[in-house]
Amino acid sequence: MGTAAIAQAEVERLVAISLASAGIEDGHVAVEFVDEDRIHDLNREHRDKDEPTDVLSFPIDEGDEPIGPRELGDVVICPEHTEDLREAVIHGTLHLVGMDHETDNGEMLALQRELMSW
Repeated sequence: MGTAAIAQAEVERLVAISLASAGIEDGHVAVEFVDEDRIHDLNREHRDKDEPTDVLSFPIDEGDEPIGPRELGDVVICPEHTEDLREAVIHGTLHLVGMDHETDNGEMLALQRELMSW
């Protein structure tokens, strides 16, 4: 799909299958598409990396027992720095559920590849 626009229904489907892969059936995830300046600012502020990136995830209800519907977090995507928007949605959502490709043994990226085929 590349950096072409992605339909809201497709974003919702990708978030749902990513959450389901982690056993999460409900909860709120916000996905926002931003420009290069905004993702650069967020990356610098939250990761101390002074450069733009493709996708950032901001978990909210980490481990807390929510009173109401779960607020899983936000996924922020910069289409200008993303080769595949579908992959970025999945990648960001998997980070929200606690997966981390920088510390696991390849499980997150393997699951990401599998979900891309759905």
